[in-house]
Amino acid sequence: MPMMKAAVFVEPGRIVLDDKPIPDVGPMDALLRVTTTTICGTDVHILKGEYPVARGLTIGHEPVGVIEKLGSGVKGYREGQRVIAGAITPSGWSNACQCGFCAQDGAGSAHGWKPMGGWRFGNTIDGCQAEYVLVPDAMFNLAPVPDGLSDEAVLMCPDIMSTGFAGAESAHIRIGDAVAVFAQGPIGLCATAGAKLSGASLVIGVDRLPERLEMARRMGADVVIDASRQDPVQEILRLTGGRGVDASIEALGTQATFEASLRCLRPGGTLSSLGVYSTDLKIPLDAFAAGLGDHRIVTSLCPGGKERMRRLMAVIEAGRVDLGAMVTHRFKLDDIEAAYELFGHQRDGVLKVAITP
Repeated sequence: MPMMKAAVFVEPGRIVLDDKPIPDVGPMDALLRVTTTTICGTDVHILKGEYPVARGLTIGHEPVGVIEKLGSGVKGYREGQRVIAGAITPSGWSNACQCGFCAQDGAGSAHGWKPMGGWRFGNTIDGCQAEYVLVPDAMFNLAPVPDGLSDEAVLMCPDIMSTGFAGAESAHIRIGDAVAVFAQGPIGLCATAGAKLSGASLVIGVDRLPERLEMARRMGADVVIDASRQDPVQEILRLTGGRGVDASIEALGTQATFEASLRCLRPGGTLSSLGVYSTDLKIPLDAFAAGLGDHRIVTSLCPGGKERMRRLMAVIEAGRVDLGAMVTHRFKLDDIEAAYELFGHQRDGVLKVAITP
């Protein structure tokens, strides 16, 4: 049986490189030879045991690769073609997909529905921190990479670019809006870029780390606020003449940043939440105007599917944004345990790592 190297979840605190069989290809599947992938913050939650997955599962959900083998029913693609697949791999036929929410693609009505059902790579099926990955529902999920774009140029498309841009899209940002983005990690940086591209005239990036604030400027922030030095809510209100921002995007997942995002909104403003929260949230009565402030609180999960990936790559191909600058470190798959150690402890100014089998 042909074997491959893969990063496998063993137990909380241990993801190790191991040998696994190369997957068999079903009629509607595609086998990708992975050329570049990366580590996500969600993978670190899995490593720490904070998000449960099956032992022995291959981790990772951001693949760039080449089609090694196509299922007998897959049309419109060819072996040897460079492609990406989104972190969310929807089936296309579920009620959630038909309603336009592919990220919430569940197991179908016969099996019920669960949040994040469309996230399968490294969650419910083997992921892509490996030499090969099996892509389900390939005709719905594979997007060809335009000629001239490198792996690193499109590496952010499967997850953090799609997620960050979704935060801006869900906020319904209009030309001339003022927008605050709380936390300038990889997703927050993509939200900053998405807000600028959506037409915001004032984009305010908030973080505590100087290197991330500098990167926020590169991604389109007009003003940055170091939350370790000043109260971001008071500074945002000062910058907007006391009016508040039209939209705030929360990209960290803490009570403090959620509350600050709410407090800096103008009446009728929108809080677009991207953070993954680990405890119940409390909504402060005054900031919420006792429920009478016409505020909107919206949530988003990374949209997937080939059309979403095509659109994101078109933005990159047109030169509207350069997310390749977010790749700060590079590792071979053989060294992925060291990559996890670096990324998990956020050392050496790391933003994203590129992993190349």
